[in-house]
Amino acid sequence: CRIEYHFGEFGNYSLVVKTLSTSTQTVSCDLIINEGPINSYLPILFAFLVYMGILAILIAGRLLMKIDPVRNWVYKKLNPRETDRMINSELGSPNTTDSINSDPTPPSWSTGSRQRLRSLDTFRGLSLVIMVFVNYGGGKYWFFKHESWNGKLHFPSALFSRFVFIMGTSIALALGSMLRWGSSKWKVLRKILWRSFVLILLGIIVVNPNYCLGPLSWDNLRIPGVLQRLGFTYLVVAALELLFTRADSGTWEGRFPALQDILPYWPQWIFILVLETIWLCLTFLLPVPDCPRGYLGPGGIGDFGKYPNCTGGAAGYVDRLLLGEKHMYQHPSSGVIYQSTMPYDPEGILGTINSIVMAFLGLQAGKITLFYKDQPKQIMSRFIIWGMVMGIISAILTKCSKEEGFIPINKNLWSISYVTTMSCFAFILFWLIYYLVDVKKWWSGAPFLYPGMNSILVYVGHQVFANYFPFKWKMQDSQSHAEHLTQNLTATTLWVVIAYILYRRRIFWKI
Repeated sequence: CRIEYHFGEFGNYSLVVKTLSTSTQTVSCDLIINEGPINSYLPILFAFLVYMGILAILIAGRLLMKIDPVRNWVYKKLNPRETDRMINSELGSPNTTDSINSDPTPPSWSTGSRQRLRSLDTFRGLSLVIMVFVNYGGGKYWFFKHESWNGKLHFPSALFSRFVFIMGTSIALALGSMLRWGSSKWKVLRKILWRSFVLILLGIIVVNPNYCLGPLSWDNLRIPGVLQRLGFTYLVVAALELLFTRADSGTWEGRFPALQDILPYWPQWIFILVLETIWLCLTFLLPVPDCPRGYLGPGGIGDFGKYPNCTGGAAGYVDRLLLGEKHMYQHPSSGVIYQSTMPYDPEGILGTINSIVMAFLGLQAGKITLFYKDQPKQIMSRFIIWGMVMGIISAILTKCSKEEGFIPINKNLWSISYVTTMSCFAFILFWLIYYLVDVKKWWSGAPFLYPGMNSILVYVGHQVFANYFPFKWKMQDSQSHAEHLTQNLTATTLWVVIAYILYRRRIFWKI
């Protein structure tokens, strides 16, 4: 039987096969619907209408604020103050003060120094809010789940990579600001080392909770993780930028002024190319016991079960060799479909090399905003060009296919094609947000601006309190999309509200 049919969720079906003629081997295939499916997308529609209603109320409130008596009364009650200069955004975000330096604010403030790149905080906050929603369950929808191995890019596939990209952009802006305020490179380097250490330590604490499981065994301590990767990536990229950055971001007087954000930093590009060459050599040339050289598959029953213990190829082997199987993630997403049993860590060592490349591309976006300051057309055109270049490289590496390319897109491996594809999307999305928020000022960045300014607090908080009320409660129907979506959206919205309250009170958790 060959039948094409779209099966609905929670439906009950029967396939009836009858032989019509034994001589001609003719059969009939009838699909019977025993119980009709549900419309699983109605909760999304309802949630969309609710949030649009909230947005309409906020817009109406903004219009009321344009009425002088109403505005004066509200201002008198709230007594708002300028908070931007109090902000020390996470991961080296651009700000008016030294985001790593704890020295007192310089006494004099120029108009230019008080301008904050709100689009960057908005970009970071947008990625963070979606990340929190996905980590909380994403309403139990399939398109909010991580891809098991190679394949289509669902929402979760892009979130962490965008965060890495934004971190690189923030480094370019923050380091230049610190050096302009007179901080020595040695002092900045000490701050970079301290911040990296704290991020890695926080990451180890977050991914190894033991409040419900009793004393934590050091023998089973997971070493890699999201914050660990961010911390190490930050260390490498920030140190690399500190080594070659200049206190002034004026026009380069070389032969090709149109490439002033690239050519003066050619040693950085050589370093990144060498780093990527190391990844390619280890991935495709390192001999892995009982596995084919250059294997990029999921192991288990993948590839017809030929390589059950080869999950991740060289990437998995390097982690097991250097970290040990018990210090890695024990339940990789590949086990869902491919039934792989080998531990595999998606934040492992080889993938961290490509996360450095991703942050470096974000660093390039930051340099563009520095070198072409007050030239929005130049900035946007370069964002588009970089996005197109990354897209072309991805098309070549993948041959525009899921499995047949030279290097498939794979979030678990953090393959170089995944990095270039995500960078393409990041440049385009950054271009759009920059245009709406900083150029045209059609959008203030709210509500994503607020969690973007307290990103470490929101990320750590949502992990630590994930199983506590009001972020989670017992549901009547564990299979209901409506209940899951309500719970996950409520938890995510609460963190946005918390970030807004902290913003109003000028409380920003810095490292």
